[in-house]
Amino acid sequence: MSEDTIFGKIARGEADAKIVYEDDQCLAFRDMFPAAPMHILVIPRKPIPRLCDAEETDAALLGHMMLVANKVAEQEGLGDKFRLVINNGAGAGQSVFHLHMHIIGGRDLSWPPG
Repeated sequence: MSEDTIFGKIARGEADAKIVYEDDQCLAFRDMFPAAPMHILVIPRKPIPRLCDAEETDAALLGHMMLVANKVAEQEGLGDKFRLVINNGAGAGQSVFHLHMHIIGGRDLSWPPG
């Protein structure tokens, strides 16, 4: 899991993505395989493979990502109608091992998911 990923390359500007937000800590871009009309990923610039690999020193970064997700949802017209998802590990559906948060919206979302 310590291998470089496509998300690491996007974070460093070495791979293309449709970026909708970026700052010094994270960036957000459109998912290449959207699960809903609006599907955006928020990733930290710091390469953290999975949420369970985050450390206490990452607390501010993780909180910042949540605030960025809210800002991006508002910017993209989702208002307060969106879902945030973090898959942790292959068994939970994580396929790129660089922590990422899915912002999903633009249609009614049922519960339970999956």
